Amino acid sequence: MTKTLTVARAPLAAFAAMGLVWGTFAAVLPDLKTMLGVDEARLGVLLLFTPLAAVTAMLLAPGYGAAMGRLALPVAAVAMGLTFALPGQAANLVLFTLAMMAAGAATGLTDVLMNARVAQLENTRGLHLMTLCHAAYSFGYAGAALGTGLMRGAGWGPAWVMGTMALVAALFALTTWEPDGQIDGLRKPSGPGVAGLGLIPVLGGGVVMIAFMTENAAEAWSALHIEKTLGGSPAEGAMGPAALALTMGFARLVGQGLASRVGPFRLLIGGALLSACGALIAAAATSPLMAYAGFIVMGLGASVLAPTAFSLVGKLARPEARARAVARATLFGYFGYFFGPPMLGFIAGSFGLRMAFVFAACLLVSVLVLSPLMQRAGR
Repeated sequence: MTKTLTVARAPLAAFAAMGLVWGTFAAVLPDLKTMLGVDEARLGVLLLFTPLAAVTAMLLAPGYGAAMGRLALPVAAVAMGLTFALPGQAANLVLFTLAMMAAGAATGLTDVLMNARVAQLENTRGLHLMTLCHAAYSFGYAGAALGTGLMRGAGWGPAWVMGTMALVAALFALTTWEPDGQIDGLRKPSGPGVAGLGLIPVLGGGVVMIAFMTENAAEAWSALHIEKTLGGSPAEGAMGPAALALTMGFARLVGQGLASRVGPFRLLIGGALLSACGALIAAAATSPLMAYAGFIVMGLGASVLAPTAFSLVGKLARPEARARAVARATLFGYFGYFFGPPMLGFIAGSFGLRMAFVFAACLLVSVLVLSPLMQRAGR
C-alpha cells in the first residue's frame, strides 16, 4: 500500500484538491442562492455557463499538457484551487457567472490531466490506482462539505467560506509537482496510417458521464433537498453531500481491492443498479435521516462506476493513444459532471427536487446498456 500511495502521490493530491473545492461549493450552494437572490431554475441557468468553459478547456487540455510538460498538472491544479475563491465574492449575477466560468475552465484542465496521469501510471507501473484516486476526491469532498457546514453554522458568509477552502485546495495542488510528471501521448500524431480512437472512449465516457451527472447533481442539490423539501437545518443540509461523499470514499477504498476480484463489467452493472435504488430512496424520503440512507446507498453503487470506466478505457486503448483516449473519455464524462447540476436544477424548478432524483435513477439504469456495448467494442 505504501508503494501505491508513493506512486500515486501527485494525482492523489489533485483529486483531493478538486474534491475540496466542489465539496465546498455544494455545501455553500444554499447561501450562494440567497446571496444572488435567485430560485433553483435561475441558478441552474447561471451554472450552465460553467460547463461551457470547462468543455472548452478540456478540448485544449491535450495541447496545453504537451506544451507545459511536467508543469501542466501543478499549474492547472493551483489555478483550480485559487479560482474557487472568486464566486463567493461575486454578488452580481454577471460577475458570479464569470467567476464560475474561470473555476470551470481550471477544473476542466485539471481533470483531463490528472486522469491521463493516473492511466499512464497504472499501465507503466502495473498497479490499479484509479479507484484510490477517486476515493481521494470523495474524502476531500466530504471533508469540505462538513467543514463548510460548520463554517455556515458559525455565521460565515460565502466569501469567507469559499476563500478559506480555496486556499486549502491550492496548498494541496502545490504537492502535485513530480520531477518525472510528463504525461506521454497527449499530442495527436500526424501522417498517414494514424488510426482513430474508436468507440472505447465514447462508450467509456458515456458511463462516466452518467456516473458524474448523477453523482455531482446529487451532491450539488442534496443540501437544498434536505433543507427545502424536508425542512432540515443548514448543518443537516451539509450532511447530505457529506454522507454521499464519505460513503463513496470508503467504498472506493474497498473497491480498490474489489476491482481485482470482480470483473469490471459486472462491477459496472451492479454499481448502477445499487445507485439507482439509492436515488429512489432519496426521492421518496420523508425525513433527513431517510434522505441520508438514500445518499449512502447511492454512494455505494456510484463509487465504482467512474473509476472502473476510466481504467477500462486506459486498458483497452492502444498504448500510444492511451492518454488521448482517457482525455476523450474525460471530456464526454464531464459533460455529466458539469451539466448534471443545472439539468437537475431545471427539473427541480419545474417538477420539484424529488422528481430530479427519480430522473437520476433513470439515467443510472442506462449503464446496463452501455456496459455490454463497451465489452464488445474491446474485444
